[in-house]
Amino acid sequence: MKKRVVCEYDHYTLPDEMPEEDRVLVEEARKATRQAQAPYSKFRVGAAARLASGRILHAGNVESEVYPAGLCAERSLMFYLQTNFPDDPIRTLAIASDPSPRECYPCGQCRQVMVDVERRQGSPMRVIMAGTETASVVDTAEKLLPFTFVL
Repeated sequence: MKKRVVCEYDHYTLPDEMPEEDRVLVEEARKATRQAQAPYSKFRVGAAARLASGRILHAGNVESEVYPAGLCAERSLMFYLQTNFPDDPIRTLAIASDPSPRECYPCGQCRQVMVDVERRQGSPMRVIMAGTETASVVDTAEKLLPFTFVL
């Protein structure tokens, strides 16, 4: 039996088409790239999250001399939020990188952690993957990883 996986998403030209609250979140993710610690790859990634309370927090990626001990911006932020704000679910997560005009997509580990967070908080999380001129948005992280790991 053949089955099919379809992923619908929104695609925007920045900043003209994107809703204001999403533009704000993308800008926060871009700001976070300035705090990233990427002395080896020079690829700075920032993530920003809007919580159900309206609070916005952000984080950058961190590289280590003892590769692969670094951590992506998305996971740094999600782990911090799950530990410090467990009762304030993530509604939207934005990701941006510098230098890069292309949209910033999360790695496989980050995608799995996003799905784990959705399961723990009991609600979906929108994910905005931004470049300098465009962004793609999914309404749930599950769309980024349709075949997830489940214990």
